[in-house]
Amino acid sequence: MQSVALLGVTTLALVLALAAPPKEEGGKKKEEKPRADIATDDILDLPNYDLSLDNYGEIIDPSLYEELYDYSDLAPKIEVGTLAPPTKRLEGDVSTRAMPTEAPRRPPPTSPTTKPFGPGLLGSITIQGLPTCLVCVCLGTSVYCDDAELEQIPPLPLETTYLYARFNRISRIRASDFARLKKLKRIDLTSNFISWVDEDSFRRLSTLQDLILAENRLTALPALPSSIVRLDARLNRIQSSGVRSEAFRELKKLQFLHLSDNKLDYIPVPLPEGLRSLHLQNNNIRTMHKDTFCDSRDHGHIRRALEDIRLDRNPINLSLFPDAYFCLPRLPTGHFY
Repeated sequence: MQSVALLGVTTLALVLALAAPPKEEGGKKKEEKPRADIATDDILDLPNYDLSLDNYGEIIDPSLYEELYDYSDLAPKIEVGTLAPPTKRLEGDVSTRAMPTEAPRRPPPTSPTTKPFGPGLLGSITIQGLPTCLVCVCLGTSVYCDDAELEQIPPLPLETTYLYARFNRISRIRASDFARLKKLKRIDLTSNFISWVDEDSFRRLSTLQDLILAENRLTALPALPSSIVRLDARLNRIQSSGVRSEAFRELKKLQFLHLSDNKLDYIPVPLPEGLRSLHLQNNNIRTMHKDTFCDSRDHGHIRRALEDIRLDRNPINLSLFPDAYFCLPRLPTGHFY
C-alpha cells in the first residue's frame, strides 16, 4: 500500500517538472524578440531558402511590396486623331467680324490713249496694276522687262534710254508707246508676237540707234528714224512688198542691216554708203542689179566700208553678176556656180 502511494507522488512530480518553462543560463529569463513587420536577411535563412507554390504565401507577403512610385505628375495620354478641345472665343474674333462682300478691285489699267497714273517712285502703273519698276527691273536709265508676260509696251520712265522687253507676248507697237521718251537709244523686242507697228512708232525717235525686232511676225518694215545705226529684223515674215521704195537712202548712219530668214525677193536698194554689214541669207533672192552695190558709171568708185555681205542659202547664182562687185573690198558670201 505504501509502495503504490509512493509511485503516484513520483509520477506527479515528473509531470510538473516537464510542464515548467526552461531556465536560461545564469538564471535569467530569455527575452522574446518582437516580430519584424518586414522580412530581413536576419529572419530569412538564405542558404536554406526554399520557395514553392505551396509555401509562397507563408514566406512572401505581397502586401509588403506596395508600389511606391507616384504617377500623378504625368500628363494624361493624348489620343492620336482626336481634335483639340475647343478654345474660348475671344471677343471681337475674326469670324464674328463683318467680312467684305467682294474682293478689293485692282486699279484700272492704263491705256495707250490715256495719261498714266503718274511716274511715282517705281514708275507708272502697268496693265497688271503694278508700277512698271515692279513688273520690270529698272537700273539707272535701263529698263529690263524680259519674260514678264507683257502683252503691250508698259508705261516707261521718261528717262529711259535702253529698253529690253524680250520673250513676251507683245503683238502690236503703238505710236503712243514711245511718244514721250526723248532719250531712247536702244529698243530690243526680240521674240515677241509683233505683227503690226503703227506708222510713227519709231520714226520720231530722234535719238534711237539700235532697233532689234528679231523673231517676230512682221510682214513689213516700219519707218525708221535717220539716227538708226543698227536694224535687226531677222526671223520674221517680211516680203519685198513690205519694204518701202528707197527705204534706206536717207539713213546715213545705218551700219548694220540684218534681214536674214525672211521672204525677200530682191536686195533692197539703194543702200547707204556707210553700211558695213548686210545679212540677207535664207531668203528668196534670185537676181541682182549691177548697181546694187557699185555705181556702174564710175569704175573708180570703191566702197571700203561694206565688208560683210551674206547671200548664202538664196536661190541666186552670184557668178552671173560679175560687174556688181568691182567696188567691194570682199566678195559676197554665197553660191558662185
